[in-house]
Parts: sequence; structure tokens; C-alpha cells
Amino acid sequence: MTTHRALAALALALLAAACGPKRFPGTEIPDNDDTRGVVQALERYRDALQRRDAGAVLALASPDYFDNGGTPDPADDLDRAGLEVQLPRDLKGLEGYRVQFTLRRVDVVKDAATAEVFFEQYYRVKTPNGEVPRRDADVHRFGLVRTQRGWLFASGL
Repeated sequence: MTTHRALAALALALLAAACGPKRFPGTEIPDNDDTRGVVQALERYRDALQRRDAGAVLALASPDYFDNGGTPDPADDLDRAGLEVQLPRDLKGLEGYRVQFTLRRVDVVKDAATAEVFFEQYYRVKTPNGEVPRRDADVHRFGLVRTQRGWLFASGL
């Protein structure tokens, strides 16, 4: 009789786990249409960065893109027009670029989302004295908006 109870308890536990909310692997982030759309936008951004394709990155930016650089100083603010100038110049100076994103958090409220990722990027920078290898790692926050074209970046690029 105890074997039957153990099997029944195991079956109930497996059933409960299967009925739980679906989450992105290794996270507590629910996997639903909204969060999946945000994650897909992040993946397209990462892929465009690795190709150093400024046009593909700009295609992911909202027409209303604006980033205050995380500071109150307006000197480092960047709008869509500034992004169109700065991004190609920044990407042109990189060699051997590789980036990895680890998803930490995605919050969606109606047509706005924030996504937090831990990123590691590896690249070489061209200098007058030759190429210099670099590695940066940090937590990065993106703002996104839902549009008819899908999720676009409103800040954080």
C-alpha cells in the first residue's frame, strides 16, 4: 500500500509541476506572449550588434527613442536623431565584437516594458597605436514600447 501512495504522490507532484506557469529557462520570468516578444526583440538586438549592423539596430529603435544616459546631465542625453549619428560611428570602431546576454528580469505593463540583462561584451577597439582588446560586463536596463511592428526600444541602446 505504501508503494501505491508513493507513486500517487509522485504522480501528483509531476502533475502540479506540469501545470505551473511556464518560465524562461533559468529564470522566474513568465513565458507568455508579451515577455516572449520582448525577449525576441532583445535577441534581434544582440544579433544586430554582433554583426555590427547599425541599420538593423536602428530598425529596432522607436521613432520616439530617448535615453538620458542614467544621469541628470542633459549633455549625455541621446534621442533618435543622435542615435542615428552615434551608433554607426561606435560600431565602426569595433573589431571582433561578441556579446552575451543573460536575462534577469522582464516587466510588461500594457504597452510598455522594461528588460534587465546581464551582458558581457568582448571586442577590440582601433586606436592610433593598434587594436586594444576590451571586455565589459554589467547589468543593463532597456525600455521598450509595443507598436504595430512589435516591441521597439524606447531607451537603453
